[in-house]
Amino acid sequence: MALLQSFRNAVLVTVAAVIFHPALAQTSGRARALKPPPPAVESSDLDAELFYQIFLGEVSAQSGDPGAGYAFTLEAARRSGDGRLYQRAADIALQSRSGDYALAAARAWKEALPDSREANRYVLQILIALNRIGETPDLLRQELALTPATSRTTLLAALPQMYGRASDKALAAKVVESALSSEISHPANAPIAWTSIGRMRLAAGDKQGALDAARKAQGLDKTSESAAQLALELLDEDVADAEMLISTLLASPNAPELHIAYARILLGLQRFTEAGRQAELVIRNRPDVPEAWLILTTLQVQNNRIAEAEVSAQRLLEALTGVASADVRQRGLTQAYLLQAQIAEKKGDFAAAESWLGRIDNASEVISAQSRRASLLARQGKITQARELLRKLPASTDQDRRMKLLAEVQLLRDLRHYEDAYKVQLELEALSPDDVDFLYDKAMLAGKTGRVELMEQLLEQIIRRKPDHYNAYNALGYSLADRGQRLDEAKRLILKALELAPGDPFITDSLGWVEFRLGNKAGARRHLEDAFAKRPDVEIATHLGEVLWSLGEKDAALNAWREAQRLAPDNEVLKETLERLGVKP
Repeated sequence: MALLQSFRNAVLVTVAAVIFHPALAQTSGRARALKPPPPAVESSDLDAELFYQIFLGEVSAQSGDPGAGYAFTLEAARRSGDGRLYQRAADIALQSRSGDYALAAARAWKEALPDSREANRYVLQILIALNRIGETPDLLRQELALTPATSRTTLLAALPQMYGRASDKALAAKVVESALSSEISHPANAPIAWTSIGRMRLAAGDKQGALDAARKAQGLDKTSESAAQLALELLDEDVADAEMLISTLLASPNAPELHIAYARILLGLQRFTEAGRQAELVIRNRPDVPEAWLILTTLQVQNNRIAEAEVSAQRLLEALTGVASADVRQRGLTQAYLLQAQIAEKKGDFAAAESWLGRIDNASEVISAQSRRASLLARQGKITQARELLRKLPASTDQDRRMKLLAEVQLLRDLRHYEDAYKVQLELEALSPDDVDFLYDKAMLAGKTGRVELMEQLLEQIIRRKPDHYNAYNALGYSLADRGQRLDEAKRLILKALELAPGDPFITDSLGWVEFRLGNKAGARRHLEDAFAKRPDVEIATHLGEVLWSLGEKDAALNAWREAQRLAPDNEVLKETLERLGVKP
């Protein structure tokens, strides 16, 4: 016994500065997320027995026996009543992935120190990690009560992420909403509280409830950025009424990131004109925001406004010089160089285009760069070399092979080599036979190569497999309308597509075209003008011109066709229409 006591006294001196050293208090990533390792316990009550118990706990935990380490440390915590030891015991359990033991330690900590915010937070976070959401309401209320007023909004904003992994999203939303009952009556906290409730409801699939929460947040603070972000998330989830909130919440130009987020969603909805307006709004107030210039330049190139695109592309390069992050700046420069190459290509300056592409050294963009090089070769009549360039691209994964084949299909489509494109599409389909989008592309190419019956069969197959594939409904309806066949069925198909994708300009164009085929010229004109206002597209302009021509409005028709020629003078539909009608705008 004397020998053991002598050893204990010796280690008091030799390990005093080591036991609680951060290097010996390492925990798993999961534990570190809860709280950094505790500082040294400074207590006059730290006797030799307690100190030795702590020492054994640390040695056991680090030598591969976390169970013993946990037991020694938890017992030391109970003897001393020190919260840092309770925390250490919980961290040891978390490190060994023993959630129930970690919860036991955290609960013992909370029982010993009921007013400890750290103890309450540990119990709350461990219960959430264990997916025991129903046990968290009172703990969440206490966490809110213990959080300083200056940090309350930060906590409120973090709640959707905190409960993000809950399997029962509806229960999580209910728990959070119940816990925030006092916060939604607090003027300073209510907007962010309602926003978090809205996000929880949205995660649970309650889109209408989320919209109601966003409205409440907006009603309390018309400049709330969090409410605007929620409204954008709802719009991205096809909640149409969310846009009414966005126009109010984004009235201020002082939140460029929200306007950019809105523009991105509008691009996804193919509402390109409105997306461009959001980019221009940001540029007027913050010309140093690169993404605004990127969106604007891309749209100008797409609309064949080359002179404007050249100016915007240069401003994009200038804005990128102010980006602090090297990675973000490099990605932006890659996009800028690709746009500059595309502009040069459209001007017929192939040497300049190649020069811009030569500046790209981002390995992740090699397919994009080589695709543009292939396009340059094809534009110079070197089609075989262009295809060979794409075929020789390295491909270590199926995804790489898909990207290569997609690039080749697009190249051949642009060249109107539809039969060759169809054959490559078959290779692509073989790589991903269950991919409905590849099947859709095959259907479109089947139509281009005269395999109309096959195209219809494929589109009907897509609709059976994916009843919400609005492009398939639209393509089938438009194909029938364009050939003047089964027009009532064509209209039903197009209306179904529009029901699935409200406001889509290309589907609206199809509706206008089938109305024209049915003899409803006034309705056709209305739909086509609406479609063109949303998306200045060559084929929409061509259809609008023909409708106006049939109504006797020759000047308006010629203007529409001139705009179509400016957008894409070589477009097949435009050329066929003008030749059929004997018109030279």
